[in-house]
Amino acid sequence: MFHRIYLLFALLAGFLIAPLPTVFGQKWEVGAGVGGMNYTGDIARKLQIRNFRPAGNLFARYNLKNGFSFRAEFLGGGIAAADRNADNAFQQQRDLSFKTLVLEGNLATEYNFLDYRDSRKALNWTPYVMGGIGYALFRPKPDNGSYKTSTLVIPFGVGLKYQVKRPWGVGVEFSARKTFTDYLDNFGGKEVVPDKFGNGNPALKDIYYFLGVNVSYTFYKIVCP
Repeated sequence: MFHRIYLLFALLAGFLIAPLPTVFGQKWEVGAGVGGMNYTGDIARKLQIRNFRPAGNLFARYNLKNGFSFRAEFLGGGIAAADRNADNAFQQQRDLSFKTLVLEGNLATEYNFLDYRDSRKALNWTPYVMGGIGYALFRPKPDNGSYKTSTLVIPFGVGLKYQVKRPWGVGVEFSARKTFTDYLDNFGGKEVVPDKFGNGNPALKDIYYFLGVNVSYTFYKIVCP
């Protein structure tokens, strides 16, 4: 199943990286980051620090001169939650829990608020906002097998970039993924069963989040072959 996400990321990365040999003096970046994933849905109605699980990303970024950047990203990690950690007796009695592996590929646009890398006199840091579209595959445990384990996602978030010393930079980002599934936690959907403990809320789609730090390398000058 997960070979589809690898193919998607290869296409996204190829879309950005293919022009590199013929571009001179443009500002391309490649980078990687580590951090954690979290989730909100039927089992965790709000973000809980205890629910963060390890995650990481790879990305390629193309920086324009008007404050915008385009990015292709591959993100992978885990999400998890348990009713026993909820603050209400209903969930504690229901006592459901899950662990899910998530793999995602996305294309996003970033807007840099400050004059970042426009010239040698430019500021070497900037806050930014980002948004885009992507596709995710997920594998819950337990898994009742009666739902689709892939979904379109809409990533959006905020971040901060800092150029330590050319060509190296670091950054931190917090982003959310709006999904179109209610089954990241193996629980939800439109089913209504007599036992109220077996019903999820079909009006609330699951959301997952990524908080991470990254290191990037910028290609400031590329000579045509």
